[in-house]
Amino acid sequence: MKYKIPILPLDFDVETKAVLKQTIEANRRLAELKGVVKSMPNASILINTLALQEAKDSSAIESIITTHDELYKAELFVQHLTSPAVKEVQTYADALKQGFSMVKNTNLLTNNAIIEIYRNIKLNQAGFRATPGTMLKNERTQEIVYQPPQTIDEINGYMNNLELFINDSSISDLDPVIKMAIIHHQFESIHPFSDGNGRTGRIINILFLVQQELLDLPVLYLSRFIIKNKGEYYRLLQEVRDNNDWEDWLLFMLKGVEETAIETIKVVEGIKTLMQEYKFILRERLGKIYSQDLLNNLFMHPYTKIEFVMQELTVSRPTATSHLNKLIEIGIVEKLKLGRENFYVNTKLYDLLANAFHIENTTIDSIDSNG
Repeated sequence: MKYKIPILPLDFDVETKAVLKQTIEANRRLAELKGVVKSMPNASILINTLALQEAKDSSAIESIITTHDELYKAELFVQHLTSPAVKEVQTYADALKQGFSMVKNTNLLTNNAIIEIYRNIKLNQAGFRATPGTMLKNERTQEIVYQPPQTIDEINGYMNNLELFINDSSISDLDPVIKMAIIHHQFESIHPFSDGNGRTGRIINILFLVQQELLDLPVLYLSRFIIKNKGEYYRLLQEVRDNNDWEDWLLFMLKGVEETAIETIKVVEGIKTLMQEYKFILRERLGKIYSQDLLNNLFMHPYTKIEFVMQELTVSRPTATSHLNKLIEIGIVEKLKLGRENFYVNTKLYDLLANAFHIENTTIDSIDSNG
């Protein structure tokens, strides 16, 4: 049976007892995460550090595989961006940060903003797809599991309705976390772009939570939860289409918010503790060169370089080099080379992030959903 995408808001009550109970837990953890982020001495460093992790994990869902080492080096040395996968992850991170800036400036998440996010991911000027023929297939069996809307008029109609649902709170009094889960399913079912729908949809998730002021910064990313439960994610997407089973889909997404918030709290607390440790060491052993800007630089970039220090501390090259050499002497950073160029690794931060965001490789049948 062909799935008829509903016009939002849904015309039946999705707030079952189980959904409401899980919503309370999701919101509790989101509030806790928001508070922990606010307690950071410079919370903005998390946008750079954690956005790169999300970009890596979200891209991995689409079989775009990179390592932490490749990503950090790519940030340092653009000329060494030889891997197409690294380039795609970098553009995703940039799109996420640019989308956050748009939402903070306007407090809206419009179709124009969504198209702009997509274009930043794909580095093109395309809009909603106008050519019919898009089908979603099982990657392993190539069986067609879902056919999204085919005409540009249908896509525009559904996306205009979704835009209204996202931005006009008067048409639905659902809890915002429940709305996020509905928005995600609706967007993935409309499948408005020829490619990049999965990654665009996952950016919409976090930007909606920011727009709704459940978070101040885009630091909660569901991609790791989706990777760990990839088979279930695709199965439940399709269960809504086949059997109108919204409850299980909502419970899955709400549980994802809860679990991801708990994991992110641990990471942010770890970064905060490490910053405090470094602050004490720098003040005690390198009092003359200590500054909050130097500390921020070490946590903004797990791999840093002389040019970053020069730019962010507004110092000369000899001064930046001297600062980094002193940091090497006291064991804060490790100096490495790439070709003829040097870079400096905040080893404890690197280990913290690599361990926190490690995901076991799994082989799960998934839907070829065009990224």
